[in-house]
Amino acid sequence: MTQRFGIDTSILVRLLTGDPELEFTRCKQRLTALVEDDGAEVFASNQVIGEAYVAVQHHYGVSKEDCRAGLAAVLRSGLVAPLGGDATLTILGPTGGAGLLDRLIAADYVGAGLNVLTLDRKMAGLADTRLL
Repeated sequence: MTQRFGIDTSILVRLLTGDPELEFTRCKQRLTALVEDDGAEVFASNQVIGEAYVAVQHHYGVSKEDCRAGLAAVLRSGLVAPLGGDATLTILGPTGGAGLLDRLIAADYVGAGLNVLTLDRKMAGLADTRLL
């Protein structure tokens, strides 16, 4: 049976920033061994993606656009996949309306078969989302 792992925010931030270099290298080597040698699957949840998005902007001064592009690149790298699949990769693309975190939140609820309630007008424009 294939082993499946979920990563935390610290791993995704290392992969996204490459900083600090020693930890990045170690992290990448260990993930590569899990995926290529052991045949494991490694995933990042929408919560981890959202936390990394905020952390990299705040601590590294990366723009929202560059952060989304970097996250998409990491999640397409073959080492880590988005738990939400292609829908999450679409969310990371060019945006308008609701913010990335709102879209990740809505995707989790909709993926669980729920409709989303919000007080945010932009978020209410998302599918299966409505103003309370």
